[in-house]
Amino acid sequence: MDIYIKLFEVLFPVFFVIGIGYYLGKNNPKIDTTFITNFAANIGTPAMIIYAVTSTGIDFDIFKNYFWYYLLAIILFALIGIPTLFFLRTKDIIRELPPLILPNTGNMGLPICLFAYGSQGLGVSASITSIIILFHFTLGVFLADRKFNIKIILKNPPFYAIILSSIILYNDITLPVFIQNTTEWLMFATIFLILMSLGIALTRLKIFSFSKALVSSFSRMIGGPIIGIILIKFFNLSGFAAGVLLIQCSMPSAVLNYLVASIYSPKKIVDSVASTIVVSTLISFITVPIVVYIALKYFS
Repeated sequence: MDIYIKLFEVLFPVFFVIGIGYYLGKNNPKIDTTFITNFAANIGTPAMIIYAVTSTGIDFDIFKNYFWYYLLAIILFALIGIPTLFFLRTKDIIRELPPLILPNTGNMGLPICLFAYGSQGLGVSASITSIIILFHFTLGVFLADRKFNIKIILKNPPFYAIILSSIILYNDITLPVFIQNTTEWLMFATIFLILMSLGIALTRLKIFSFSKALVSSFSRMIGGPIIGIILIKFFNLSGFAAGVLLIQCSMPSAVLNYLVASIYSPKKIVDSVASTIVVSTLISFITVPIVVYIALKYFS
């Protein structure tokens, strides 16, 4: 019974705040989320990375190892995603691959791992989210635009936050309390805002090809947890860090895939990406509680 109470405690705040955003989006379709996007990208996410990586008790080896574990997971996601898109006879596999390989480890994954495993879970989760954020503005843009632009990386604040956090962690530097407190406040504000913006986004993104989106979404939502379990078994991982890896592998497609596609890809591709994001997120309301239950039961 205790595990069901814990499961409820973990998931209720996440889905409740998403519900607030959905309610606001339905009542005011013109609500402007530009502020949230700019705040999260330029201030909130860098602060969240710095706090989660440097102030939650994880060491450099854990940060480094789980950064690389999830890089391997992304490669395995691609090995499932590419055949899935071939099966669907997708004409532009390159541009439609991002939602299958870049999951929502930030908007959903971070708060779920925080509520499930506390500050240590947040730290491991941040190391995983770091690589996803980095890939959104490198690999994601490259796939959406079919060309690489170094300027995008150099203008990306989270990129510098990842480097700074790695240096602090490697040298075992303790940040001043006022910086820890400030980044902690900004982190919780960001988590609330991005969860709410996810709810708002679900009222705006439309499903253009349900059957195709359903197959793509099942590839993401079923393949992800399987890959997570394979990595845990192969590397003989255990404890809360293994649970975080499993949860983060099981997230739906990230909304940021839609934002990147809308800037760099043709409208038909944007519509397909939006469909996968919506359907995979809806499926996650069923699959994520199951995955979190398994994580709490076997990796705590």
